[in-house]
Amino acid sequence: MVIVAGHLVVDPAEREAYLAGCVTVVEQARAAEGCLDFAISADLVDAGRINIVERWASQEAVEAFRGSGPSDEQGAAMLSADVAEYDVAGVRSLT
Repeated sequence: MVIVAGHLVVDPAEREAYLAGCVTVVEQARAAEGCLDFAISADLVDAGRINIVERWASQEAVEAFRGSGPSDEQGAAMLSADVAEYDVAGVRSLT
């Protein structure tokens, strides 16, 4: 399993528009083979922060979906990004 997690920072005045532009990406990711979960959401405390959490069955599934990354418009809107991939060796359910 691979987890992709982190956050983006955008101008707080642009955050809602940025998130609206991500709806199709989230829908496509959730429908992609190997996607276990995919979320892009507004941070509850920081008005310019967007949180990213993805779970994938394998690195191959991540790469098959990822393509070329964010659009030019989305890339231009990002003031900074801190997102990383983590290889998971084991899982414990909390439910």
